Amino acid sequence: MRYIEKLFSCKDKTVVVTGAAGQLGASLCQAFTNIGANVVGIDIAQPKRRLKKVKYFRADITDKIQVSRVFNAIMRKLERFDVLINNAGVGTFAPFESRTEEEFDRVLSINLKGSFLCIQKYVDIYDHNNMKTGAIVNIASIFGVVSSDFRNYTDCTRRNSEVYGAAKAGLIQMTKYFAVHLAERGVRVNAISPGGIINKENPQGADFQKNYSSRCPMKRMAYVEEMAGAAIYLASDSASYTTGQNIVIDGGLTCW
Repeated sequence: MRYIEKLFSCKDKTVVVTGAAGQLGASLCQAFTNIGANVVGIDIAQPKRRLKKVKYFRADITDKIQVSRVFNAIMRKLERFDVLINNAGVGTFAPFESRTEEEFDRVLSINLKGSFLCIQKYVDIYDHNNMKTGAIVNIASIFGVVSSDFRNYTDCTRRNSEVYGAAKAGLIQMTKYFAVHLAERGVRVNAISPGGIINKENPQGADFQKNYSSRCPMKRMAYVEEMAGAAIYLASDSASYTTGQNIVIDGGLTCW
């Protein structure tokens, strides 16, 4: 194996991706299978397109019992659990003036509590099996770092919400917390904050894409495949001294 391949290798590692049925989750599953990882996808929904090399499990990550059952099943089936990627998340698009408690609670429950429950169970398995090294990658968002610009949403009803931003900001902070508290056990914890990603199946409005791109130094939105490199780095041994970090992948948008 060449040096660069060995440096970023995830070959034979078990990589578990939550939210595997979504656009980013499916892309991450594909990326890790391409580099020889054993990939497990978890989602409450069935994926529209099942990847041949991915083992799928259905679970609601907001339910502690379901998380425990599915993680235990993964260990029984694959006998190792190297990397957890907390990708599952949802938004809500109604104006905050009409936000319901149910909408608010759902976003916090999936984006924040669900990630916590997965981390909690992962660490339990890690300790129980006397594992020596591990990695957790939380998928946050630039909207956990900065506010969305309401001026962009001229022809797009999928407006970013206050609760989504708050949940992702919480996930970034939780990344730092667990990076500190799990460092001595050998678990690295990092986050990735994507910028606006073009939705291929249900594209954002043309005006939104134009408005968003005009604010971005690279003058375009992101492609979902552009998130894979950071995830592979953080999951691999090349990031052996990287923990508690939030890698922002936004074409420079948050630089100004």
